[in-house]
Amino acid sequence: MSQQSTRTDNPDPDAGTKPDSPAELHTRSWKYVLRKTVREFIADECPDAAAGLVYYAVLALFPAMIAIFSVLGVVGQGDAAADAIVGILRQVAPDAADTLRGPIEQVASAPGAGFALVTGIVLALWSASGYVGAFSRAMNRIYEIEEGRPFWKLRPMQLVVTVIAVVALTLVVLGLVISGDVTSAIGSALGLGQGVQITWDIAKWPVILFVIVFLVAVLYYATPNAKQPTFRWVSLGAVIAILVLALATAGFGFYIASFSNYDRTYGSLAGVIVFLLWLWIANLALLFGAEFDAELERGRQLQAGIAAEKDIQLPARDTRKSDKQRRKEQDDVEEGRRIRLGQQDPADATPRPSDGTPQPSRRRKWWDLRRTRK
Repeated sequence: MSQQSTRTDNPDPDAGTKPDSPAELHTRSWKYVLRKTVREFIADECPDAAAGLVYYAVLALFPAMIAIFSVLGVVGQGDAAADAIVGILRQVAPDAADTLRGPIEQVASAPGAGFALVTGIVLALWSASGYVGAFSRAMNRIYEIEEGRPFWKLRPMQLVVTVIAVVALTLVVLGLVISGDVTSAIGSALGLGQGVQITWDIAKWPVILFVIVFLVAVLYYATPNAKQPTFRWVSLGAVIAILVLALATAGFGFYIASFSNYDRTYGSLAGVIVFLLWLWIANLALLFGAEFDAELERGRQLQAGIAAEKDIQLPARDTRKSDKQRRKEQDDVEEGRRIRLGQQDPADATPRPSDGTPQPSRRRKWWDLRRTRK
């Protein structure tokens, strides 16, 4: 879908005429939303975009891990977190777990304190924010809108989202680490015995799931340049993305364990290839959920009588960058036309007085400027 499309109708994204919840959509609207989600997912070339996101995810992976383990190391949970992450990888892709175990443990055991710790976290967050920037560009393609936010406005947003992501992932890792002896000790200190451990073992999974869905909802809301409706703590598209990812991960793990021959094809690199494939699947799931949210908004607008059949009618958060780029492109077009027609550049034109005598050019050459300075 082209990002150059122009909007003919830009209503308030929170217009009261639109259905407030998905339950208010008609059956016909739901069929339209589901059909458009699949078609736009293909038309927006999301598989290719997901492949690009894998590149940025790999670049952001270890900086993000440094930030997470730095925070966990302060509370003495760095090594336990590394063991938990490797254990999860071993269940999904054993080859990838064996390959990544060394780097993960090295990052987790890296010492850090005081100013060095803070500096390391800041630099890691700056590096990890590259993935958020790439995801923002993919979201703009999904919402059919140009990026109009200037650097000084776009970069802080990316850093804030990265901080939220690191905090959320830290909570997830803590949820996986805090179990057994830790919960038993807390229960004994509170005089509750084993009840705390049993309760936490049951309750931690809904909490972890909510944190992940919330993180995806933040990505969907903050990254595109389209000004979206009011933020929802639980986005339906985020829920679908997590469900698709869970099912795809289970299917991928079964395929790797039962049918694949990556070891024979890639040898010692099999673990890396499997991990990259899983990252691609994860980004496919995220982009599919984003497409669903976008088409759900289109369905809400259409049911409210808003002309959104061609373009989703959401105003841009900012247009300064895109307006400036458009002016530059127009200048290039005009210059190209003058070159084609053999016309003189207006800036080089020599003014003539009324008697026809040529006057010196207003544009001074670089050697004239040097003489003036001397």
